[in-house]
Formats: sequence, C-alpha cells, structure tokens
Amino acid sequence: MFKKIGFKLILAVGITALITIGIFSYFNIQSHTSSLLAEVERSANQLSETVKHSTRYDMLLNQRDRIHKIINTIGEQPGIRDVRVLNKVGEIIYSSHQEDVGKMVDKMAESCYKCHAADKPLERLPIKDRTRIFRINPDSSRVMGIISPIYNEPSCWEADCHAHSKNQTVLGVLDVTISLNDVDNQIKKGEIEIVIFAISAVLALSFIIGFFVRRWVDKPVKELLKATDQVSLGNLNYTIKDRRNDEMGMLARSFNNMTKKLSEARMQLFQSDKMASLGRLAAGVAHEINNPLTGVLTYSSFLLKRTQNNPELQEDLKVIVRETKRSREIVKSLLDFARQSIPKKNEANINDIINHASSVVENQLALNHIKLIKKLDAQLPNITVDSNQIQQVFINLLVNAHDAIGERGGTITVSSQKLNLSPYGITHIKKAVCSKRHDLMDNEIKIDGMPSIKVKAISNGNEGFINLDPVYGKCRHQYGIELDVKRDIEIMCPQCSQSLIAEGKKCPKCGAPIYNFEVPSQGIFEGCTRKYCDWQKWDAVDVGGQREYIEIKISDTGCGIAKEDLSKIFEPFFSTKGQKGTGLGLAVIWGIIDNHNGTINVESEPDKGTVFTIRLPLMQT
Repeated sequence: MFKKIGFKLILAVGITALITIGIFSYFNIQSHTSSLLAEVERSANQLSETVKHSTRYDMLLNQRDRIHKIINTIGEQPGIRDVRVLNKVGEIIYSSHQEDVGKMVDKMAESCYKCHAADKPLERLPIKDRTRIFRINPDSSRVMGIISPIYNEPSCWEADCHAHSKNQTVLGVLDVTISLNDVDNQIKKGEIEIVIFAISAVLALSFIIGFFVRRWVDKPVKELLKATDQVSLGNLNYTIKDRRNDEMGMLARSFNNMTKKLSEARMQLFQSDKMASLGRLAAGVAHEINNPLTGVLTYSSFLLKRTQNNPELQEDLKVIVRETKRSREIVKSLLDFARQSIPKKNEANINDIINHASSVVENQLALNHIKLIKKLDAQLPNITVDSNQIQQVFINLLVNAHDAIGERGGTITVSSQKLNLSPYGITHIKKAVCSKRHDLMDNEIKIDGMPSIKVKAISNGNEGFINLDPVYGKCRHQYGIELDVKRDIEIMCPQCSQSLIAEGKKCPKCGAPIYNFEVPSQGIFEGCTRKYCDWQKWDAVDVGGQREYIEIKISDTGCGIAKEDLSKIFEPFFSTKGQKGTGLGLAVIWGIIDNHNGTINVESEPDKGTVFTIRLPLMQT
C-alpha cells in the first residue's frame, strides 16, 4: 500500500493540509486569546475608572466608612478577586478584604513592580503598563491586575481634610485584580474546538482527496497496469475504455494507439514471414507439385474419356479433374505472386491488350449471362508496358468482376481514355532519405496500401512519430503524437535525429516552418509542419507540368465490397471469396501496376458494384 501512487498523493495532501491548518489554528488561537484578554482589560479599566469616580467625593470628605462600603460592594461582584487602594508608601488603606487593610505590600513583587523603580514611585504610568497578568501561587489560576494611579488634583489639596502637600504628584494607587479562570476556560475550550476542527478538516480533506485520487488516478493507473499485463501476454487487441479529456485520458488513447500499431506491426511482420516462407515454398512448387498434378490431370482426363459408359465412376473422375485444376490454379497464383519479375516493356496498344484479355474470359462470362461492354478510345497512342503482365491484370479483374456478379447475370463495363493530369495528387514517393542518407520509408505502416514516410516529431515536450502520406498532394498522414497546433513542431530523422526542418523557410500558406527530405534521383520534397495545412512542393516533379496517362476503368454490377474491406483488398492473402480465393490476385495486380509507375484505385458499394481505376503513364521512367 505504501508504494501506491494514490496513497502517496493522499499522504502528501494530508501532511500539507495538517501543516496549513495547524498554522492557521495556532494563529487563530492566539488571536482569540488576545481578543478575550483585551476585552477583560477594557472591562477592568472601565471598572477602575468607575471605582475612582464612585469614591472621589467620599475621599474628598474623608468618609472612610462609605468608601469601604463601596469597595466591598464592588469586590463582591463575580470575577473580581480584590479591590485595593494603596498610599504612596505601599500601605493598603482600603481593601475588599478587611484583613489586608493596614498591611504593606511588597513593592518588588510582580503585582507592584510597574509602579516602582529603585524604590522610587513613578509619577506617570503609561496605560499599556498598568496591566499585568500573574499567578498568586504556581498552581492557582491566572489573575489580571489593573493599576490606576490616583493623582493629586487641586480639589484634593484644597479640601478641608487634605493631608497631602500641593507638590505631591501621586497620592496612591487603585489596584483591581480580576480572576481569569473563566477566560482561561474559554481559551481552553476554543483550543479544543480548533483542534477538533483541524483534525476533522484534515480527515475530511483526506477522504475527499482520496475519493478523487482513487477515481482520477488510482483507477486509471490500475486499468493501465491491467492493460500492460494483457499486452505482455500477447493480447494486443485489449483497449482501455477511458474517454476523459485529461492527461489520463490522453495516456489511455496513446496506449490504445500504441497497441493498435503494435498489432499492425505484428501483422506486418507475420505477413513478411509468410511472404518469405512463400517465396521459399514457391521455388520448389513447380517441380514438386506441378509435375504430379499434371500427371494426375492427364490420367484422370484419359480415364474420364474411357469410362463414358460408367456414370458413377465418371462422377468421381470429374471431381478429381475439377479439384486437380483448382490445385493447379492455386499453384499458378502462388508462383505469379512470388515471382514479381521485372516487366519487359515494349510498345503496345492498350485496347489490343484489353481485347485479348476479354477474349480469354468471354465464354465464361456468356455462360453466366454477363454482358461485357467496351468503351475504348480508338485514338489512344501506344504505351510502353509489359503486355503479358498488363493482360494478366485485366484478366484477373474481369474474373473478379465475374465472381462478384455470379450466376444472376449482370454487366461489366471496360473503358479507356487518355488524360492529362498534374503530378499533384498522383505521384507516388517510393524512396525518401534524410541528409545523412538514412531511409525514411516505413513498410510496416502503409497508407492506402503504400509504404509511408516515417519521421520523428517533438511537440510541446512530447515525442512521437508521424507517418506521412507517400502520395504527393494527399495529406492522409497518421499521427502517433498529440500535436499542439498553436506551437511549431520539430521534425527529424527517426534513425539519426537529424533535423528535417528547412532553415529560413516558411509555409507560404500558413507561415509555419516547413520540413524537407530528399527523394533520390527526384529532388527535394517539401511540406508544411502544421497538422491542418496541406501545402506541399516537389519542384523536380512540378517542373515537368502535366503528364499524359491512359486511364482504364473496369466496373461491374456485382455484390460490391464492404467499406471496412476496401483498405485491405490489395494485401496478400486477404480474400472476400472465402475458400474460393487465394487472396493473391489483387496483390499481384498491385505489384504489376506499381512496377509500371502507375496507380490503381477502387470504389465500391455493397449491392451496387465495384469500379477499379488504373492509370498508366504514357512515358515510362
């Protein structure tokens, strides 16, 4: 428990609150004590003045009995311990305690030292020095004494009973002592109340803080620990369900994003492993599988012709022939995908290639009542391509369209046309390096099926990665870091941390700093560092102006492709056909089009059909 961050936070807050409330309580008690003593002192001063005024005329007339009566009456009031009148030599001439009359007081005692210094009485005593607090006995309650000097006035020396000379300044002292027992009890009660309040406040504050720490810190941290345990066990699909907007929510989202990318990276690694294994497998497939399959197909076909009079045997042989052909197609797909050979380009007419491809599948389409419509531009110029590979692309797409339509019948439309397009939004970056020649391409995280450009970013003290869109002009970047859009960010190489920020250059669109990197043999690529700005510049590509493309569209009225599957259809081994497909056809198509510096895109809606758009540059590089 002592190691938990929640307990440490509560302990820290509790100690801070204890110290703060303790200091506040101390000064509050001091203030309360001072206020009570000041009030008692004020009351005692008023009482002294009252006694002096009450006995003034009786003293002038020397009516001692009346003076004694007044002093005794006042001395009997609750809280008043003693009322005395002392002459200048310290003799008690009047007292509320008759047994003290005539006694001499100790001038050096605590109750008298204010009036005397070196046995000489003070002629003038400041008001602040008239009060003293002392104890009669060490174990007795405190007492407040108020000393009020009785000065010699004209009415005193002119009176008939005057017994003092005119030159005498102080005639005596009125000494009133008041018990502070009730005041001390109130002070003690106040101290107890303050202590109880302080303890209650600390406990209440600790409970409240504990509640919110448990809710805002302890619970999210436990959930994060649970999530890390799940990830350590290999469960990369575990997500933290925290939708708060504070730092814990950001941490949860970052964790989810991390596990998602780890899952994608693991899948990419798995796919790479499968590809490597497939490559090794494909090398021996031709001899180890194709030859036996050819023998099985030949003999089963021969037996099929010789057993025309045996229907039962023919059915079995037909199954053998069908499954053997299917196995041969699977092997052929594996070989096609594994080879990915460099295209042997020659001049050819794209319409002729389309016609050759359609003739291959013509009968298959007719059997399922599928109509093939061609809208080909007869004026298309020749293009430099590998005719066999491009024909394979068209055959695969037509077969896929046939499978999507099925036996219900439908329409496949193939069109071709020449386009003049700007490189902006089309040109694909296949290589990117920093100034130290480190590769920036990331084959693990792909955008629209293409390897992205990975850079390291630092924003407001946070560090993470950004995967840039590899298509010039398209800003479908993936951010692995929370960016502060109000501040500039630092972009650098993820391998050597070399800055990619272009010194002295600003984005002409928003004024933010720009980054740049080299595309080997194709110059410098520049882009804006601000998240929501789409400014990019690639001079080496822009200088060529618009480029000529031949666009081929193959659309069908089939079942379509689900939205969540569109981003995966070009990945190896992904298939929407279930057991009927190998998941390699579109991956082969992607590789062929990419090797021709072209692009392929797909648009589809379930139950409405699919459109594949291929663009091939007329001038191959």
